[in-house]
Amino acid sequence: MSTSSSLRDLYIDPSSAWSFVPSATNSTNPPVPKEPPLAPAYQWSSRPSHNSLFDLNPSLGNAESAGSNVRDLFKTLIASAVLQYCSTAVSNPLEVATTLLQVQWVPRDAGDPVPSESAHIDEDNDDALSDSSGDEGDSYFADPNAAPTARNQPPFRTDDQGYVIRRSVLEEGTRPEYIIPVGSADGLLTSTVTEILSTTLQPLIDAFLQSLFFPSLSPFHQPPLILPVASHVITGFILSPLDLIRTRLIVQSFTSRHRRYTGPIDALKQILRDEGGLKGIYLHPQLLIPTLLDSAIRPLIALSLPGTVASSFIGPHGSPDSHPQTFAFSELVAACLGLFVTLPVETIRRRLQVQVRGTATPMKACVELRPAPYNGMVDTFWHILTEERSDLPIRYPQRRRRASVVKHKDGSKKEEVVVEEEALDGEGWSRNTGLGQLYRGLGLRVGGSVFLFVLALWGGGAKADSGWTEI
Repeated sequence: MSTSSSLRDLYIDPSSAWSFVPSATNSTNPPVPKEPPLAPAYQWSSRPSHNSLFDLNPSLGNAESAGSNVRDLFKTLIASAVLQYCSTAVSNPLEVATTLLQVQWVPRDAGDPVPSESAHIDEDNDDALSDSSGDEGDSYFADPNAAPTARNQPPFRTDDQGYVIRRSVLEEGTRPEYIIPVGSADGLLTSTVTEILSTTLQPLIDAFLQSLFFPSLSPFHQPPLILPVASHVITGFILSPLDLIRTRLIVQSFTSRHRRYTGPIDALKQILRDEGGLKGIYLHPQLLIPTLLDSAIRPLIALSLPGTVASSFIGPHGSPDSHPQTFAFSELVAACLGLFVTLPVETIRRRLQVQVRGTATPMKACVELRPAPYNGMVDTFWHILTEERSDLPIRYPQRRRRASVVKHKDGSKKEEVVVEEEALDGEGWSRNTGLGQLYRGLGLRVGGSVFLFVLALWGGGAKADSGWTEI
């Protein structure tokens, strides 16, 4: 081996290596250890609020690049709008399905077998033709003022004007054309605008409240939980008309003849004109109270519950930076548990949003709505529990036809078709309560949360540290 390629010249005696231990001559007293930073006073998630603009372009907050901030801001706005539109388009079908399930009215008598007046008619055409002469004679001499019998009674009841009266919300022949059965929606643009404004406005309000009430708060401490909750409530109140418009656009009929709103701007104009203006759209009790309650419960659960769940797995000193996967799973568990509280409030809010007020005529929705309006949140909750059913999908008794031979008094025999209905099992508790109606869409929300959790695990998180690098 040549001398030039030898590694002996690179060998360093450990005794002459660098030492970072301070010399004893520099200080006569032992070094005083630094006090560890104080623990946060509030155990809730410390992740910063999401802001789509600054996440896409962090240089917007740099004062040194103020000359190019205008052009960067415009590009970032366009990119944020496109990104938000695409993400909303992916999740919008789930939200539309959830909204339609929440506002759908399913009374307890839905699905009950309706007595058929034509059940006695023989299905054999030959027998019907053979008895036709006798029927004509009976109808010829019949009294027109007499009460209708079972033979000449019409198959459907009619009102004074001759229109057929619906006997069940599941009746196929009398269902209005603008209603889809029990079981292309608009609102995508409104949902996108709402998400963009919410993710941009809420952090600004949160920062303003923090600077107003806690201007000298240390970065090592978290502000009280009431501040981020208050920022979400204020943001939800400001954007509540957009949420109302979104719900109306989703629930309205698909057919052009019964379609009331052509878009979000037209919906806003009609609601302001017919339902009390800005005061009615913001301060009506049936809209204001559900908005404030829904906007407060959601962030309260989202901020406090994940930390509580995570502390049961990794202890009170864990953090999202040290245990990212555990905290992601804790957020999933917290989101699923929080649905049992937030979903009933959201359902009641959606039911009240589809009700028109003032001089507006009732809207024709694509699902069954309650004919009588609700009077508030408590009234809505009570009527859902007491007048609706939860055993969905509704089961029907199976009908079977069999041929039987009937022997008459004169000794003749005649073969007739008998229709038998198979009785269903005993009615469960879900048949007599509407508790399940408060949680319609629960499976869709849980599935969406699991999907986001899988995406977060598959796409990402910080990579493990593979070692240090000399700079």
